[in-house]
Parts: sequence; structure tokens; C-alpha cells
Amino acid sequence: MKMYKPKRLHPISILVSLGGKIKKLLFPLLAVLFFGQKGSDKAFISLIISLIVIFFSFFSSFISWFRFTYFFEDGELRMEHGVFIRKKRHIPFERIQSIDISQGVLQRMFGLVRVQMETAGGVLSDGAEAVLSAISKREAEFIQAGFSSFKKIGQMVAAPDSTPVYQITTGQLLLLSLTSGGVGVIISAMLAFLSQMDDMVPLRKIFGRVVYPTASSLLLVVSIAFLGLFVLWIVALIRTMLKYANFTVTKNDDDLVISQGLFEKRQITIPLNRIQAIRLSESFVRQLTGYASVFIESAGGTSVSSEGSSVVLLPMVKADKINSIIGPFLKDYQITSMFNPIPKRAMYRYIFKTWYIGIPIVILSLYFLKLWGLFSLIFLLGISIWAILKFKDAGWNIENQQLSIRYRLLIRHTLFMKKNKIQALKVHESYFQRKKNLATVDAFIKSGKGMSGGHVTDLDQKDIQDIFIWYAAKKEG
Repeated sequence: MKMYKPKRLHPISILVSLGGKIKKLLFPLLAVLFFGQKGSDKAFISLIISLIVIFFSFFSSFISWFRFTYFFEDGELRMEHGVFIRKKRHIPFERIQSIDISQGVLQRMFGLVRVQMETAGGVLSDGAEAVLSAISKREAEFIQAGFSSFKKIGQMVAAPDSTPVYQITTGQLLLLSLTSGGVGVIISAMLAFLSQMDDMVPLRKIFGRVVYPTASSLLLVVSIAFLGLFVLWIVALIRTMLKYANFTVTKNDDDLVISQGLFEKRQITIPLNRIQAIRLSESFVRQLTGYASVFIESAGGTSVSSEGSSVVLLPMVKADKINSIIGPFLKDYQITSMFNPIPKRAMYRYIFKTWYIGIPIVILSLYFLKLWGLFSLIFLLGISIWAILKFKDAGWNIENQQLSIRYRLLIRHTLFMKKNKIQALKVHESYFQRKKNLATVDAFIKSGKGMSGGHVTDLDQKDIQDIFIWYAAKKEG
């Protein structure tokens, strides 16, 4: 039965598409305007070139919008698009793996949403996602209803009942923001921008006159740098709070619906049967406070959208409350804290591997910096403590049909995998591991269009044998 006549997206999608193109061309355009040409005549030519690029970007966005139509018929979303070659896509509701609904500033101004659908392999020949950049909320709700409740006979049934699972509290949101690592991304972006500023502004000449004459000016520069880092930390904190504000998880029949965001609202739907593993991530600060972040690894997703494969389920939650929250709808998974440790003889390997990097740094620091190089011993102590934490955190556990592994990079990760979801186990050992009767085991699960997983380094060979015997045994059912 035909649900809608062919229609176009809202015209605001032209600006959405234009904004995406301008964002990609921003640095080349700035390079042309500020670095490429000097002198009034050449600067005018650079301006004309930039305006031509912007005009053609707008023109192509308009043509793409004009040629794009979509409608619903016989339980399918049907799209036609293409500027020169007309292409058609038919996407059955039952082949959609997940739906991500977001609402940017432009969409929100006009009461619209952006819908991104990830489909099972084979539906779209090029493996791309289906994206409706600006449609009404009513149409988005219709797509969600079709995705959640469309049956094989091709009929729509009543919308499923929603069961609340989790809602972030104000305290959890604040703690999440305070312990977020987003400031690192902002600092990296700022440093990359400042590295290009020297070509536009003679920073060396300016600061050369200000810094070198007096010692007080050095204190001024240090204070400005500290203030800048503090401002960046505040920006990262606010960014995290806006991103995870109103974070809620609900269960609709066999789907999880995750909603988040204050200004830019997002919603993603994940079928329970697509969940491949559960991952807990705990930074050192969050470990001290007893909190963790919970992710789900999903078989949905594409290489274009990593969030379709690894999704935040519980951004901030007490570690001892996780089982009570997710247990009712993920009954096969047990969030355990009991792990078999790796052998004590492996601790020295963890420490020595960090010293391979740390000791040369200390030697060079002492040689070139003399007395000041003694501060590098603090660095050596720090990485030694980090190595001991890695050793103590590493472990594994088998319980019925579940393999759990725990390991630390900078953050401690715990991965819970069902036997029938594990795609492969891999063991590798070095010459020195072999002499100690140790080896490293990797476990892989399907995540998006690729593979993901975790590893435990320096397990006893007997423990690895037990894991492989368990994995090779006939699976229940």
C-alpha cells in the first residue's frame, strides 16, 4: 500500500548540504584568501575564486535537493536521486539495522529532524547509509514505527510500549563532564590552528619584543598559557554537558532507543539481537569514584559512521548498579568483577617494557639538561606505576557461555562477549614470552562493517589452553 506520494526534502537541506561542503573547503579557501596571493589585484582574484567555489557549491546543493525524492510504499522506503544519472533505492523496513535521529540548529529552527539509517549488507550496493537530512518529525516517527514493528507480511502493527531503562541525573552529567577527555581534542585542534597562525601574524616578532626583555613577561606568558588551558577545559566541559544532556535509554519491544543532546538532539535505535558485546570503560578518576561508562558493540554501522557500531549505553553509572540496570533486557550477560589474574612473573615484563622508552628519556634528559634532568625521574616513576596498574588490571573469566577479558591502556576496559558472538580467537607469543611460558590472546567480535575486540597480554599458556577448549566446545543449542 502506498503511504506517500514522491516528495522532496525540506529546502533547508540545501543549506545543510552547503554547510557540509563549505566545512570541507574551509581550509583551502582560507589558504587561497590569506596565503596564496599578496597585493590588492591578486587578493581580489583570490576573493573571486572563493566566491565562484561557494556559488558552485550552492548550485550543486540545490540541484541535488531538486533531484532527490522519497516515498513509502509496500513497507519500503524508496528514494530516487542523481544529478546526471537517476538512481533508485528500495529499503525494506526489516532490513534496516539501526536508526539515528538528530536535530541540528537549522533543523530545530524549522521543527525538522535528520534521519540516518544503517542497512544490512547487500541492500545498498555501495554500502552507503540512507540519509534524509531534513524531514518532519511525523515522518521520522513513521520510519521508526516501521523499523520497530513492521512484520514479514508487510503490515503495520500498533506502536510498541516504551520501558524506561536509564536517565542521566544532573550529578552524573556534571561528573561525566568533569572527567571527560574531550579537552585533549580541543587542545589538539587549537595547537593545529596556532601552528598556522604564524604565517598570518608575526607572533615571533611580537612575543620576541614582549618576552625576552624582562622576567615578568615570562610569567605573563605562562599565566596566559595556563588561562588558555583553563578556558579550553571549560569549553570541553560545556561541550560534553550539551552533548549528553537529557540522555535517556528506553526499550521498545526488541529495540533500544537512545536519546541525547540539548541543542543538537540525537536519537539512535539499536536492535537487541545486533548487540555483539558489552564494554566497560573506566578512567583512573572514575575508578576512584566507583563510576564507569558502558558501551555496546553493535553489528550495525558502517565505516562512515563509527557510532553505529560502538554506542554509549550508560555514559556515567555506578559500577555496582550496571547489572540491575541492563540485566532485565540483556539477560545473557553477567557484569562480573571476578577475574583470573595473569601470572606474577609477568609483572616484570610489564615494567621492563615501559622502561625501554623511559630510561633512554631519562639518560638524554640528564645529559642535556643536567640538574633539571632529574625531573625526568618523576616521568620514569609515573610510567612504572602505570605498568603495575596494567599488570594488576589484566585478567580473564569464563562463566557459562560468556568470556570476559579486562585490560588497561590509559583507561581500563572490560569486555563481555558471548561465545556465539566471538568471531575469532588469536594467540601470539614473542621469543621472550615463550621462555616464560606466556602468550597474548586476542578476542574479536563483529563491530559495524569490521572487527573489534580486546586482548590480554602475558597470560599463562595453560589459561590460554582452557579458553580455547571452552571456545571449541559445542555451543549450546
